[in-house]
Amino acid sequence: MQSEMTDQPGADGERASAENVSDKTRRRVLILLLLSIFMSLIDVSIVNVALPSIQHALNATLSDLQWVLSGYALTFGVVLVAAGRAGDIMGRGGIFLIGVAIFTASSVAGGLAPNANWLNAARFIQGIGSGILNPQGVGIIQEYFRGEARGRAFGHLGTTVGFSVATGPVLGGFLIHLGGLELGWRLTFLVNLPIGITIIVLGLMWLPKPLIRWTGAPVSREKGKAGALLPSLDPVGSVLLCLAVLAVLFPFVEARSSPLTWLLLPAGAVLCLLWVKWERRHARRGYSPMVDLNIFRTPSFANGATIMTLCFLGMSSIWVLVMIYVQEGSGKTALEAGTFGIPAALLSAYSAHWSGQRVMQFGRKIVIGGLWLAIVGLASSAAIILLHAGGHLNVWWLMASLSFIGLAQGSIITPNQVLTLDDVPVEYAGSSGAVMQTGQRIGSSVGIAIITAIVFGMLPVSSWAVAISTGYAAIILVVFIALGFALKDQRDRLKEPRALHRSVQPSLTPPTIE
Repeated sequence: MQSEMTDQPGADGERASAENVSDKTRRRVLILLLLSIFMSLIDVSIVNVALPSIQHALNATLSDLQWVLSGYALTFGVVLVAAGRAGDIMGRGGIFLIGVAIFTASSVAGGLAPNANWLNAARFIQGIGSGILNPQGVGIIQEYFRGEARGRAFGHLGTTVGFSVATGPVLGGFLIHLGGLELGWRLTFLVNLPIGITIIVLGLMWLPKPLIRWTGAPVSREKGKAGALLPSLDPVGSVLLCLAVLAVLFPFVEARSSPLTWLLLPAGAVLCLLWVKWERRHARRGYSPMVDLNIFRTPSFANGATIMTLCFLGMSSIWVLVMIYVQEGSGKTALEAGTFGIPAALLSAYSAHWSGQRVMQFGRKIVIGGLWLAIVGLASSAAIILLHAGGHLNVWWLMASLSFIGLAQGSIITPNQVLTLDDVPVEYAGSSGAVMQTGQRIGSSVGIAIITAIVFGMLPVSSWAVAISTGYAAIILVVFIALGFALKDQRDRLKEPRALHRSVQPSLTPPTIE
């Protein structure tokens, strides 16, 4: 694959520069990416801990608090693909730093918010910043790392995710204790300022130059045409996709407040169809679409993106149900509930590192093993909850069963990311990675809405234990479907290793500007 990609027209300069980058520069680039991911992810878990303090300090309503979480998630999911494509075309380093700057500035605005409306506006912008910087990270790893080194880089990324999840609540609790109810929650936002400034300063020093550059991405039949950058960025396609994602996500984050929002789902389907038609028309006219739809003909990408979406659809709800049951069903405090996920988060970090180092050796087998671990963890967690309700087992045994799920998450997400993007040409790395991340966001929002609806629908006729176990049974079903796609991808790889990349590569290499 590498030799084929290196010979593609219009990308020689960029790939040559990537190959000439020293190992020291690669390490520095990876450090920057890990710092940015740590900052953006730890902010999510810190805010979860800070919600009661925010409600007290700003006299915020429950709707205000919901939007503190939902507003960030919406704008994050909406801008991912457009931001990924912008990085592919204009240079990922500069777009990455722009995302970090927006995220950092909006964090400061949130920390200084005088009221809930100000805070929610800051959270919307924060989501935009995170949505801009995240796909650049995936694209930069694709650009500067190859083979086993790429797997190790994604492994470090997964380790950072697990470490962020584990330390976020603890850091949030410490800052709130340090600053008190009035100042503590503000510190949870302002803590991003020194991290963000550090990333920007080091990025200007360490990221390969130029930070903003024309990457040789194709834009038009009329080579050298003035103003070709705008059609290459595909603003119409970007707007259509952003509106489509917004229409799909919005009902799932706001349906409890306004059931009429479900009417947006048909509109989202129509917008998706219009986007597909536009992208095809844009390509026929000789321009580069924001997402080359032929990438979905690549089995490794199509299967991997489906696996990732299904995993987030099911497994994102696991921790929501744990927090609900431990507090509402067994009477534990919020602080005690937060400790249940610490072993799982640390094991997730370890398994992400382990699997990242070995994904090129064992391939899809690691993902398959991770999915089986998830099924074991879910089934044993449901059993413990039922046994606890019957007075036969202490609820703290959940920490052991949830550890299987932590191992599963690290074994699924990191290697699946590597395998899904393995056959994607580098010039589409940002947008293709962003497509996968958008699937994660949609899967997570849809899954949480459906699984929690099942649980709360069961409560009038059953106990908390039965309702939560039913929710876990639904998640197991989703994981089994994901397992089916993983086994299919494994069979495809054994039958025709890398045949798919060769079959679609020409369609992913349109003409370029000279």
